[in-house]
Order: sequence, then C-alpha cells, then structure tokens
Amino acid sequence: MGKPTGFIEFTRELPGKKPVDERRNHYNEFVERYPEEKLTQQAARCMDCGVPFCHHGCPLGNVIPEFNDAVYRKDWKEAYEILDSTNNFPEFTGRICPAPCESSCVLGINQPPVAIEEIEKHIIEIAFEKGFVTPRKPNLRSGKKIAVIGSGPAGLAAAAQLNYAGHFVTVFERDDAPGGLLRYGIPDFKLEKWIIDRRISLMEEEGIVFKCHSNVGVNVHINDLLREFNAVVLTGGSTVPRNLEIPGRELKGIHFAMDFLKQNNKRVAGKDVFANPNIESNVAPQEITAADKNVIVIGGGDTGSDCVGTSNRHHANIVTQFELLPKPPADRNEFMPWPTYPMLLKTTSSHEEGCERQWAVATKEFIGDEQGNLKALKIVDLEWKIVDGKAAQFVEVKNSEREIPCELALLAMGFLHGEHRGLIDELGVELDSRGNVKASDKEYRTNLPKVFTAGDMRRGQSLVVWAISEGRECARKVDEFLNNGSSFLEIKDTALQVSL
Repeated sequence: MGKPTGFIEFTRELPGKKPVDERRNHYNEFVERYPEEKLTQQAARCMDCGVPFCHHGCPLGNVIPEFNDAVYRKDWKEAYEILDSTNNFPEFTGRICPAPCESSCVLGINQPPVAIEEIEKHIIEIAFEKGFVTPRKPNLRSGKKIAVIGSGPAGLAAAAQLNYAGHFVTVFERDDAPGGLLRYGIPDFKLEKWIIDRRISLMEEEGIVFKCHSNVGVNVHINDLLREFNAVVLTGGSTVPRNLEIPGRELKGIHFAMDFLKQNNKRVAGKDVFANPNIESNVAPQEITAADKNVIVIGGGDTGSDCVGTSNRHHANIVTQFELLPKPPADRNEFMPWPTYPMLLKTTSSHEEGCERQWAVATKEFIGDEQGNLKALKIVDLEWKIVDGKAAQFVEVKNSEREIPCELALLAMGFLHGEHRGLIDELGVELDSRGNVKASDKEYRTNLPKVFTAGDMRRGQSLVVWAISEGRECARKVDEFLNNGSSFLEIKDTALQVSL
C-alpha cells in the first residue's frame, strides 16, 4: 500500500453533516465532502493485510485495497477505473449501502474499519467532476434485442452490462421515470434524484432505451415482448409489503411505509402523487402526511428509518419506532465473530434527528375514534425465550399491555415477494416456496424459454448492492444464452481484473 503505517497514524473519521435543525427543514443530502487531505488520510488507513476480506464482504467483489491505494496517491482516474470495473453505480452504493465490506475489513478486528463506503462515493463524484465518466458505447452490435422489465438497481445493472456486450436493450418501467426503489423508495435526503437522472442520461447516450408508463401485464402484453425480443429479464423487485392483520387494521391513518415514502418523493419532485393510472397500488385516496401527528413506525430496518427521517421533515409531533427483536449490542460478541456481518445497534442520521425507539414490543390492536380515525395503538412487551429446546420465540410479558397515542402508523415490516397480479400471472412463470420467481443462483433462467430473472424478484428482499450484483451476473448468463455458451462480458471482466 502507499502508506504502510497509515492505519497507525490515522483513525477513522467520517465527513461532517449539516446541523439537525437545518436539515430537518429540507430534503437535500446533508453529508459533506472530505477535504482532499482527509480523503487521502482515510484511504491510507487501508492496510497491506495480505488477504483482503473486504472482497468477501462485498457482493460485487469490489477491488477495495487497490482503489484505496490509488486514492492515497491521488490518481483519481485509476481509482475510478478500478471501481468501475466491478460496480456499475458507485454513486448509489456509496450513499445507501450498509457497507458489508467494512464489517469484513481486517483493520476492524481491533480498530474502526476503513471508511470504504465514503471513499467509494468520493471516487465516483470526483470522476464525474473530472470528466472520466463517459458513455461506454459498444463498437459492434449483435443484432439481438433484450427486454428488461423493471428499472431498479438490478434492471439497470443488467441493462448496462447487456448493452456493453453489444445487444439492443429496452427497459420497461411502470412508473413515470426510471429508478424503481432508488427513485421512489429512497428519500431525497439520502439520494437526490438528479444523481439517478445523471446516470440514466449516460445510459441513454450508450444506446439503452427506457419506456416509462409501461406496466407489463397491465398496459403492455408480455406475449408481445416474447415475440419481439430474443430474451426477457424480469427485475421487478420485491414489492408486496408484509401486512399487520390485527384488530383495527381498517382504520384511517394506517399505511404501508412505501406508500408514504413514494408519495413524499413524488411531492418533493413536484409531481402529482396519484398521476400514474397504469399502476395498481395500495396508496390510499388521500395524501399521507405526518405533520403535527404522533407517528409510530412499526419495523426497525432501513425503510423504517427512512420513515422516521421523512416524518421529522413533516414536523411530526412525536416519532416512535418499534422493533420486535430485543435491542442489539453496540459491539460484536461471540455470536458475531469477524468477518461475518454483525447485527449491531444501528443509529442512523434519521434517529439522530429525533426518534423514540422501543425494542421487543408487539402491536396487538389499532384503536380508533368514533369517526374511524386511528387514535392509539395497544402494545405489549415481549420476552424472547427458548421453549422446550426449540428455537427462540417471543412470549408476552404479563401485565405489560398499554396504549400509546398515534394518529399515523407506518408499516415497515419488509416485503414478501414480487407482485403476481399482471405480469407474473400472465407469464405463468414458476415460483419458489416464498413466492419469488424461481431461478437458480448459477443460471438466473426461469422455467420458460429465454426468460431470466434477477434481483429482489428472484432472491427476495435484499440490499441494493446485491441487486446490482444479481443484475450483472444475470446479464452474463443472458449473454451466454444468446452466444451459444460464451460471454463477451466474462472475457471483458476477466481482462479488466488482469489489467489491474
């Protein structure tokens, strides 16, 4: 590495953030940039560790020590080329990835790990500023046509790779703009939408065609695509939310988290929140607002945290987040050995802005007023026990039932599988036991000829970085299918790795 003693000389430092009182009043990103000196110091912390376990932690296999070394040497072009060789969209992962690579960092055994995610974000933004990011137009076209259904991270990655291989790619998106979860699931204060638009414009310059307001299975027939295209890739995501079917669920003021977040993202973009007639949605026929309300977010994950941050910007009265599981530890224990991904207490920027958090609680009933509006939740404390030698299960704590005021409840308990109505039912593709589109990890091919699948629609709810990885790997298999078993992508990726 460029500075073998860097990990001794420098400790982990993250960029500063705008003050809480300031950022609660807007939806812009608020994490600042490193000064150049700080950036090179953080890159210098990457050790000459011999076996870089960060590769194991990253689903994309990013070549992390090498791009850290390039950053330390201020060779921004080399750093970008290394990062771009494995990751199509570092501007996304550098902002919203939970950084499993950092959990596998060797330095993290006894010190804070290298700030890999922030370094990644800085590399791509510097690359855009310096003009290193240019359209990668294929020199030759195969004449083969591919339809990608869904423009989330998996669909975008598959489209980019297949276009790079020389095929003609058309992406079908049911909403009014590409991006999927990135556009209408992630709040602007974590990922401003001009960043997506910048990448989409680049992909269009490369020759990829985006067709929005195209809900395959509703206003676009899948049979037409099967006739017109040489291959079809299903990347519609996992979009059916997990419900909480308890007494009072029909009351006004109870909404799925993604309906709340999507409405707000459209509102921030200056769009009509109910403008797309081609989407069958769970969105209620009124705007969802947290202003001046007691808000309870049911679910302790990242989507729940996004609801907290958005509710704070609505100027909610009080925001509370519930989690079924007990409060996790702040540090690794014997059940979470390095380099596995640890389930540690995570305090996000949204929590910093104001949130009461309660662990090991369950909601038993939604309580309404005479007009059918939500006014409170009946909750109970839980204790997790091993009963009769079986796996741990929760038991209600006696005499712990109580009511908590609430006018807006947001259900952020994850997703079950992709939507079956429309595309999946019409296509008749085989599903796995969880309701996902069935395809093997090795081939990404469904039971139907020339139909492939990737991302959350195949593996179930997961991370954006996994979706990008799946899209890339699926593209490789589609390319092999179209080229009788050989793949230009495989040859090209290998060449890139060797050149590094």
